[in-house]
Amino acid sequence: MAGHTARLKDLGIELPEASAPAANYVPYVEAGGLLYVSGQISMDAEGALITGKLGADLDTPAGAEAAKRCALMLLAQVRAACGGDLDRMTRVVKLTGFVNSTPDFTEQPKVINGASDFLVEALGEAGRHARSAVSAGSLPLGVAVEIEGIFEIA
Repeated sequence: MAGHTARLKDLGIELPEASAPAANYVPYVEAGGLLYVSGQISMDAEGALITGKLGADLDTPAGAEAAKRCALMLLAQVRAACGGDLDRMTRVVKLTGFVNSTPDFTEQPKVINGASDFLVEALGEAGRHARSAVSAGSLPLGVAVEIEGIFEIA
């Protein structure tokens, strides 16, 4: 069975560099075989913020793409936490996704599917996870999506 790194390469997916924290926190904490990764905000491939409010500025497919970008950043943090060896990750345990949305927007799960679908495509069974998808009236820097994750590592 090919490792996560090889699978990503086969899919033509290149992870971005892990970003540094923007405030007084660490990007991840390892405890008891689990890696808790701080919330990763939606940024495009060039590092520009993906901003806007779902239900007003962005539609659900655009939100799902923003969520996928968060998932890429989560994996970048996991790789950094594992000393560059993403293959130490044994599974995605849980995601909590926050969607910057209007009060009447109800498709938060479809937005966060952008991250969930990507992780299953990229990691196979190891990418299947528990999840929450919730609305937020605002997110840092006006981003569309923020996702935090818990990962099991060897």
